[in-house]
Amino acid sequence: MTIKILGSGCMNCRTLEQRTKEALGQLGISADVEKVEDYQRIASYGIMRTPGLVIDEKVVSAGVVLPVEKIKEILLARRSGA
Repeated sequence: MTIKILGSGCMNCRTLEQRTKEALGQLGISADVEKVEDYQRIASYGIMRTPGLVIDEKVVSAGVVLPVEKIKEILLARRSGA
């Protein structure tokens, strides 16, 4: 599983990264987590607001800092192929 956090490196982006890593740890899921701060790369995902959360090249969230529980739901759904 590859996860990307899209954003400028602001507090919201760092918080989403931290919560994503926390969710991964709680679920025992191994994933590569990458921060994407390049505006052209962020724009290539078609999001208008950051932070963005991308799992296996699919945008699953944009413009909001998700709570850990919601991230866990998304991770479990993506892992099961939903």
